[in-house]
Amino acid sequence: MINKQTPDTSNHISVMLDESIAGLNINPNGRYVDATFGRGGHSAAILDKLSEKGSLLAFDKDPDAIAFAKKRFGKDTRFQCHHGSYSDMFEVVEACGLFPVDGILFDLGVSSPQLDVAERGFSHDKDGPLDMRMDNSKGMTAEEWLDTVSEAELFEVLKKYGEEKCSAIIAKAIIENRTNQKINCTSQLVKLIQDNLRYYQKNKNPATRTFQAIRIAVNDELKDLEKVLERIIELLNHNGRIVFISFQSLEHKIIKTFIKKHTAGNEDVDINSSVMTQRKSPQLKRIGRGGVSSFERKDNRRSRSAWMRIVEKI
Repeated sequence: MINKQTPDTSNHISVMLDESIAGLNINPNGRYVDATFGRGGHSAAILDKLSEKGSLLAFDKDPDAIAFAKKRFGKDTRFQCHHGSYSDMFEVVEACGLFPVDGILFDLGVSSPQLDVAERGFSHDKDGPLDMRMDNSKGMTAEEWLDTVSEAELFEVLKKYGEEKCSAIIAKAIIENRTNQKINCTSQLVKLIQDNLRYYQKNKNPATRTFQAIRIAVNDELKDLEKVLERIIELLNHNGRIVFISFQSLEHKIIKTFIKKHTAGNEDVDINSSVMTQRKSPQLKRIGRGGVSSFERKDNRRSRSAWMRIVEKI
């Protein structure tokens, strides 16, 4: 029996909800994957468009998100959830008997419930323990990582994942500080960064990029994205779609590179004979892309950097 879903009553506001669901072009009898469940806004909208024959598989690393998913959708026979990274999507989809799927939705980054709970340690605006793990049931916390990382590695992480111009200054300050005092809370890390930067952008917390970089490193976020993209096209049914919602330049770059690679035909040439030996046809076609509307930015400030890209399997 289909259980119609009630509106999302959590603090999480699903970004680009209408646009992303329209982008999936949902087949009522199809099979779909919500790669980042969060608090289920996108999942609820997908389920609302599915018939009794349709199905949805949701992923999330966060135990709180999985508990919420089971409470909210547990009685819906069309719904399954997996506690873990979407990087294991290929294996999980096959194990669940859902291969191939008709659409996959990625809403990348950290969710509002994670940012809003100080104890999770994601927000530089709230004082809490330096955790930052999306799966806070296992793995190394941000505090533990900062207590063991070398200055050289920290510099590289801040530069690569945070695109922080002051990476060297911040890395040196953190390493020097920890010899005398362990950094174990968010406010302590924010103050340390503020105290060591002479200049920083007005109206922007100078710790923003550092928090982003550490979070990405602790959770292997970009590695997970790169891994899942390696085989994701194999998962798709003919005319199946992928909708990406990304928020920062590093995610944008990985997704754009993936789309460019698979939407253009590639020619392999024998350099000795200058004879074309193989032609690889494009596997995907672009359906659409665009940023968040001014109306949504006004209602949900956290959505302001969101960008959506949609592709379809040829």
